[in-house]
Amino acid sequence: MGFVSKLEEIRARARQQIEDGAVTKDYPLDRDQVISVLNEALATEIVCVLRYQFHYFMATGIHSKAIAEEFREHADEEQEHAGRIAERIKQLGGKPEMNPGVVAKLSHTEFKEGVSLTDMIREDLIAERIVIETYREMARFFGQKDPTSRLLMEEILAKEEEHADELADILFAVEPDSGEVSSRLYFKDEIPPELDARKHAKTAATVKHTAKKAARR
Repeated sequence: MGFVSKLEEIRARARQQIEDGAVTKDYPLDRDQVISVLNEALATEIVCVLRYQFHYFMATGIHSKAIAEEFREHADEEQEHAGRIAERIKQLGGKPEMNPGVVAKLSHTEFKEGVSLTDMIREDLIAERIVIETYREMARFFGQKDPTSRLLMEEILAKEEEHADELADILFAVEPDSGEVSSRLYFKDEIPPELDARKHAKTAATVKHTAKKAARR
């Protein structure tokens, strides 16, 4: 069969199967399975959006502007991821699953509120690490058989790795024992007076202790 004849066959098939959208006859994966996998990713992103938004609103009342803004930025980016995944599901002829009851069951991560700012950061970091691992598996699943979905997940994966790195840095800057925020996370004019006072008291106590040790020698 010549190229022209084959081209005519392809055109005819495209007209007959026009309702299938982006899915052509040579699509090598099980479409239902692919849509199911992508819906799990979509559910995961939706839960991440809700968790980050909750943490954003809860963090704003405890003198944590810098961290709150980080939560908000992550929420916006996770929302963008959800939209891109939903679009891909639609392209494949599927239905993006957004029923709250179903989303909670499909999500790879949990909605954990946290009882302190430290808890919030830690829960988000745990979620990001779970997402990184599962999205990497998804990218391998799509492989060369669905490069469009693979590239989508790889791009989202790169952003999730960035989120995890940022959260790890923030967690390092938070006092691990008390859960109080280090002054490094504040702008100068936003340092709470009680925090600033504790900082100076701690510094004075340290100097006094050092002096006593030196006197004993």
